[in-house]
Amino acid sequence: MSEFRQDPTTKEWIIVASHRAKRPHDFINKQHEPDIPSYEAKCPFCSGNEYLSPNEIFRYPADGNSSWRVRVVTNKYPVLVLNGGTQHREESDFFNKMSGIGVHDVIIETPVHNRFIYLMTDDEVSELLAVYRERYRQLSTDARIKLIIIFKNHGKTAGTSLVHPHSQLVATPIVPAENNRQFEVAIDYRNDTGRCLYYDIIDHELKFKERVVIDTNEFIVFHPFASRVPFETWIMPKNGLASFGNISMPDLVNLAPVLKMTLQKLHIALANPDFNYAIHTAPVGDEDKDYYSWYIRIVPRLTSIAGFEIGSGMYINTALPEETAEFIRNT
Repeated sequence: MSEFRQDPTTKEWIIVASHRAKRPHDFINKQHEPDIPSYEAKCPFCSGNEYLSPNEIFRYPADGNSSWRVRVVTNKYPVLVLNGGTQHREESDFFNKMSGIGVHDVIIETPVHNRFIYLMTDDEVSELLAVYRERYRQLSTDARIKLIIIFKNHGKTAGTSLVHPHSQLVATPIVPAENNRQFEVAIDYRNDTGRCLYYDIIDHELKFKERVVIDTNEFIVFHPFASRVPFETWIMPKNGLASFGNISMPDLVNLAPVLKMTLQKLHIALANPDFNYAIHTAPVGDEDKDYYSWYIRIVPRLTSIAGFEIGSGMYINTALPEETAEFIRNT
């Protein structure tokens, strides 16, 4: 029999269709994993091809020579641009619009064409995370920016157009409705209980343990109670900082092996699935508030939405989070 589950962070309901649920191993990618070379002559992100990529914003390490381990460049086809402009809003009796001010960066994770995060060293992953944080901090000083989203697309069904490992960053002058809803729920919970909703989620997940994949002193990895899709995975800090921009270097170092191991487990268990991940973080200006906690949400692309989801906005998950968590935990 199916059941409804409510996401405590949004108050939205999802359906777990247990009578039609698949076993975790049914989601394993049956396609042959492609043989990807370490260098591609036409790839704009490979070492030696820097002239093919758009304007470089900065590189790590910034030592003045031609070598680099991580680069940040302008997206060749940005969805938003700053261009020194100012935010302009036009309101009518019904339709409103505003100028497309914002930032769209590409973060090239490595000079090696086939060195994905789950193949990197812990030091390489921590350097990548440090670049995420540095770019976040740079953009958060711009008064026009209200929300900064760092995300990664891996695989064609996840929306990637270039194989070379890279992430993206989009900074906007507005807080989208879905994000705003999450913040409002967290604020209401803080006002009603005096506690942080995300602290309580961690406490409950650790109490029951059945959806926990990894548990360290600093981080917890789990499959949410109301997962929207099979194998949806969250990585949450136990110190509950509202903003990823405030994460300390020691915590970045501790996060690196957790992120690497999580992606490694998904890669092995599901045979290189396409996926997206995004860093959810508090709006600019609320970095020091105690109602929210940043976290990384990983969404494997194992299913696709259909008419019911489009018509209702309610997801149908055909896998039990308790079973998928156990499957990944034992990988």
